[in-house]
Amino acid sequence: MLLTSPPLQPPACSPWARFAFVPLLVLWTLASCAGPKPSELSQEHTAPRAIRFSPSVGPLRIALAGLVHQHCERLLVDARERDDIEIVGIAEPNEALFERLAAQHGLDPRLRFESLEALLDSADPEVVSAMTTIADHVGVVEACAPRGIHVLVEKPLAFRRPDAERMGELAAQHGVLVLTNFETSWSASVREARRLVESGDYGPIRRMVFRHGHPGPVEIGCYAEFTDWLKSPEAGGGAMVDFGCYGAVLATWMMDGAVPARVIASAQTLRPEVYPNVEDDGTIILEYPKASAVVEASWNWTHNVKEMDLYTESGSLHAGLGDALTVRRPDGAAKLEIAPPLPPHLRDQWSYLKEVIRGQCQVDQLSSLKFNTVVTGILDDARRQVAQRNQKKDAKKFKLPPSPRVPRRLNLGGRRR
Repeated sequence: MLLTSPPLQPPACSPWARFAFVPLLVLWTLASCAGPKPSELSQEHTAPRAIRFSPSVGPLRIALAGLVHQHCERLLVDARERDDIEIVGIAEPNEALFERLAAQHGLDPRLRFESLEALLDSADPEVVSAMTTIADHVGVVEACAPRGIHVLVEKPLAFRRPDAERMGELAAQHGVLVLTNFETSWSASVREARRLVESGDYGPIRRMVFRHGHPGPVEIGCYAEFTDWLKSPEAGGGAMVDFGCYGAVLATWMMDGAVPARVIASAQTLRPEVYPNVEDDGTIILEYPKASAVVEASWNWTHNVKEMDLYTESGSLHAGLGDALTVRRPDGAAKLEIAPPLPPHLRDQWSYLKEVIRGQCQVDQLSSLKFNTVVTGILDDARRQVAQRNQKKDAKKFKLPPSPRVPRRLNLGGRRR
């Protein structure tokens, strides 16, 4: 026998009380028309696309976006000397610049394209190396990502935080890798220092000091197309961006990707006759809950400098460029050690790039989008602090004279006349 409950009877209430349900009915109706909830959306709209690894074999097919970054010459030399990479196109609107470098490096004139879009439509590269200004990196990713083409940019990832976030969105949407190249990523001493910290032989880290730079891009003879934008505050120039990114990424790496609790920065131009519009010397301090980092970036060193010092509770480590690592226990003598060779895929950027975009190795944290988005945020905060401080200085320098004082009428309680 089926048992049923008697129908529910509405409670007795005044005629006005029934109007209290009207707002609820309106809200329910609007909610039902508002479309699907986030949980009801398809995976296509919420989940990042799987990485579209390159199925190619043989030499890595690589294209260059621009030649205004002089690091491009490393690729031009390596492509001539190695059989595992092949340049399939170069997008460079400056024909004179292309012809000059083509003559120096034996490039086929047919490699040149007026635009990156024309190159991508014709040359079918697996990956594009961005050799543009820092500010133009986001444009390279905007052109490459929808076509499923991976991108390697020269450090740093981006000039502004919104650009880095935009690049991350494009990478996730189209399943491509956006990687950042640092010279120090292929340094055996840096890798060995990190291994010693991870192993527990040295640690925990309490203080980090990073020194990076050289005597200046003009002083070391960089070509004009490179120095022109390095001296431009709109294109991504200045020593703090150019070399502060090294310490920022290494500190982020040592802190396992953590965002610093506070960023403190100072910068100045020591040679305004050479660099009138950007700083040539800068210092960034990063504060973490249980560690600190000092990032020294300058175009005023007497020589090429790429050094890292880690001070831990059980000793210190000094890593220079290459395989020389100096270790020191508390109150002990410094001892020079030779770091072991790196695995083949981490010995240089092209070996790594070939394996990572073909799915043969994991993305290295130093080149990763996640870590380098943190780096862009650090540099953005540092530049903003310096700019605000300079604005205050300029405001004081050009402060208008005070207005003439107008006597204020006081009411001391007496009768007004």
